[in-house]
Amino acid sequence: MREFIIDCSEFNDEADFWAAYLSTTQPEGAQLFGRNFDALWDALSAGGPGWPGECVLRFVNTDVLRRWQDGNFYRTLQKIALDSKTIAIHMD
Repeated sequence: MREFIIDCSEFNDEADFWAAYLSTTQPEGAQLFGRNFDALWDALSAGGPGWPGECVLRFVNTDVLRRWQDGNFYRTLQKIALDSKTIAIHMD
């Protein structure tokens, strides 16, 4: 199974996060992907635009994500990781 590693250490903002997700995974329907957590959930749970195919997503150096939106960005990604039944998501 493919594993995509997304290194968050150099991200300055959410746009960097979504750009890295798309450039790393090169998902189906990338041009239609909404670049937000609702779109990510739709992609991972229902195969919507942004679906990366069967894989493991590994986000590394995630400390920077904890500072965005008073920690809500990180917590939302963590919830998606816990709830995802189709894609294994790891946050290191």
